[in-house]
Amino acid sequence: MNYLFLIPISISLGVVGLGAFLWSLHTNQYEDLEGAAVRILNPEAAPVSPVEKSNS
Repeated sequence: MNYLFLIPISISLGVVGLGAFLWSLHTNQYEDLEGAAVRILNPEAAPVSPVEKSNS
């Protein structure tokens, strides 16, 4: 069997992955890594669900 069609598929997947990584750098996804780790431990900072917002 001829598996040469896998080369362009793997290169395109690599380009898509690199593009997603560069997009995440551009949109500052890695700006505050320690803050997210602290916020997840704080129960008072839990997000409010839409149901709780409408009842209050």
